[in-house]
Amino acid sequence: GWHYLDTAATAQKPQAVIDAITRAYAQDYATVHRGVYRRSADMTIAYEAARQRVASFVNARSADEVVFVRGATEAINLVAQSWGVANLKPGDRILLSKLEHHSNIVPWQLIQDRTGVEIDVCPLTDDGKIDLDAMAAMLTGRHKLVALAHVSNVLGSLLDAKRATELAHAVGAKILLDGCQAVPRIGVDVQAIGCDFYAFSGHKLYGPTGIGVLWAKGDILNAMPPWQGGGSMIDRVTFAKTTWAAAPQRFEAGTPNIVGALGLHAAIDYVDAIGLRLIHAHEMKLVAQARDALSAINSVRLFGPADSAGIVSFAIEGVHPHDVGTILDEDGVAIRAGHHCAQPLMEHLDIPATARASFGIYSDETDVAALARGIERVTRIFG
Repeated sequence: GWHYLDTAATAQKPQAVIDAITRAYAQDYATVHRGVYRRSADMTIAYEAARQRVASFVNARSADEVVFVRGATEAINLVAQSWGVANLKPGDRILLSKLEHHSNIVPWQLIQDRTGVEIDVCPLTDDGKIDLDAMAAMLTGRHKLVALAHVSNVLGSLLDAKRATELAHAVGAKILLDGCQAVPRIGVDVQAIGCDFYAFSGHKLYGPTGIGVLWAKGDILNAMPPWQGGGSMIDRVTFAKTTWAAAPQRFEAGTPNIVGALGLHAAIDYVDAIGLRLIHAHEMKLVAQARDALSAINSVRLFGPADSAGIVSFAIEGVHPHDVGTILDEDGVAIRAGHHCAQPLMEHLDIPATARASFGIYSDETDVAALARGIERVTRIFG
């Protein structure tokens, strides 16, 4: 009787992931990379197998290109504080877009304050996609980095990531893609895209919270300095000098989220067993049904393109999205309401917030029907 339509915020966990986490804590638990005893060695093998599984999932050249982090936010901050501080200087420019999540805006503003780099913002097309024609006109040789969402967390709009990469590289800029909403919905091949950095979180991919991934090209990652110091990321420590371990260990200071990595491995296996093409087609079908149902209600305004990836954002005339969410919750329908950590996008849309329904593997037509009934009830309550 509960209709969960907030998968874009965080996905519910399949039993396979819950079982993997339980087994790791209850039967197999030990630290990694340090112990000489058997269980520690076995856990180290499992932890590094998770890294290899992530690498194959995004088609990385090597598992050494995969850094485990807490989530996409930490991944982007890592790039900003390591690569950004080492490579950006006054007069350089970064290009973002109007639809970016705060986690792909604020880290660059912090670097702006620290390095003097300047930030440009790419506009959107009328249907809410990043305008790559405008991006092509904006890019210059002064741009050193482009950082864009692969799929918008508000609009569900899909970036032509390969073309964006080609445009960035044409002026000598690196490109980072925020893949949080992409990896659970579409196949991601970082080699085919050609990007330099790719970040995503495990909990949106049906895995646990507290684990995420930064993928980066090996030569770029190996040239980056560490951004946190401590155990595991060192080669040798003396009071006179410390030398660093090779990537990716250089960026994983301290005891890692061992069980989180194993849970992420199980989540990737689960998603791959179903197939991302099937998942994407399933979510697209539900998006089409939801947009058709909501567009039939006169007071509802829909945002984003018709082919949005698993996400439908909307507003009801005269009703605050928080009220929409509260009334829907009374009917057992869970949606997101607010600015979705994308306040510049809200300003662009000239609204304070939106209501957002987002679908996952477990969503079906009954969820769409419950959403439509709930919205009709909202309109009756508010006249």
